Amino acid sequence: MLRALAARPLALALARAALVAAALAALAGCEPADGGGAPTADQPAAPSAAARPAAMAPGQVPGVFDDRIVFGQSAAFSGPAQELGRNMQLGILAAFQEANANGGVHGRMLELESLDDAYEPEAAATNTLQLINDHQVFALIGAVGTPTSRSATPVALEAGVPYLAPFTGAEFLRSAENLPNVVNMRASYYQETEQMVERLYTDLGARRIAVLYQDDSYGRAGYRGVQLALERRGGEPVAVAVYPRNTTAVKTALLDLREGDPDAVIMIGAYQPVASVIAWARQISFSTLFMTVSFVGSNALAQELGPAGTGVVVTQVVPFPTDDDLPVVAAYHRALAAHDPEAVPGFVSLEGYLAGRLAITGLERCGRELTRACLLDSYRSGGAVDIDGFSLSYGQGDNQGSDQVFITMIGPNARYFSMGTLGDARI
Repeated sequence: MLRALAARPLALALARAALVAAALAALAGCEPADGGGAPTADQPAAPSAAARPAAMAPGQVPGVFDDRIVFGQSAAFSGPAQELGRNMQLGILAAFQEANANGGVHGRMLELESLDDAYEPEAAATNTLQLINDHQVFALIGAVGTPTSRSATPVALEAGVPYLAPFTGAEFLRSAENLPNVVNMRASYYQETEQMVERLYTDLGARRIAVLYQDDSYGRAGYRGVQLALERRGGEPVAVAVYPRNTTAVKTALLDLREGDPDAVIMIGAYQPVASVIAWARQISFSTLFMTVSFVGSNALAQELGPAGTGVVVTQVVPFPTDDDLPVVAAYHRALAAHDPEAVPGFVSLEGYLAGRLAITGLERCGRELTRACLLDSYRSGGAVDIDGFSLSYGQGDNQGSDQVFITMIGPNARYFSMGTLGDARI
């Protein structure tokens, strides 16, 4: 059985308030230091209410039953980032259903319980506590966002709950020493922005690079990545602009960018505000190369922009989702079609599928005697993870599986194509 749960109101019992408050205090104190639309076919239904798991027996591992294993997810299913949460959920469910159709993992079916945090840190902390204490999930998977992960991870760490494959490249999550319960799958924002700057310098000879970023820990993480990449080459941004999270209030930021007369603008944001910047830039004839990182939500960005998206460059951290010559993509297509025949393949749901497969690999390695410690150790000490040719490598002190970054561009008809270089980027 696969199920998704709607978020409860933010107010929880007073007995739980202290832990949430501590998590949010950590968010407020640590966030600066990191520096560092409508539903479409490529998404499942929004979370809906379902019953809570049965009470745990004494000594029982939370979320692990004789016949099933329960995972939890707090992600955006409403608001400007909803496409990201919906598509991560879609991919995870496709992977879980694929395993369940083959008898589950060591005879246990996989379930996913999802709560909507609307890409807000406070809701993410509350949801995480609810998933752990009320729904007693075995592990958390597929969280969406840096600010939300920053508020949720202290809660998960305190409870000793694995935090698998968050949809974010924030650097703070890559500290295996500080967050031993976190298992990252994707490359970091530092790696994505380094690839952008390298390609701009090498392929186009571009030196005048501006930055637009969301004014939170996610935006600052990406902005810091650009700064570091430019500093390594003796450069600095020619213009920097910011906008508030969960808004499309970007016109002032756009004018700030134009003042810098950039060759290219690197944008660290969600798909709606990023699309708004590009659309307005086209209207005022601000001609430059726009680039953004994978978190933007590639399919959603292309759909938001329509014809205005042609020529926009997006870095990716998973293979091209329509390249079914790759065994992992072919497997994803089969699982997606079985789960939702109307779903359209996309980068985010592919990442969700890979996250689900990563979780399944850990469960397979642990056998029937499953514990949270065994799951985490299966990645650190179990050798390379091979998901139908998509390789992940972990080790002691290394909690990030993949370092791969791919360059893509939006072409005509809102379709992406892969690029070896940026030589043909200007149109």
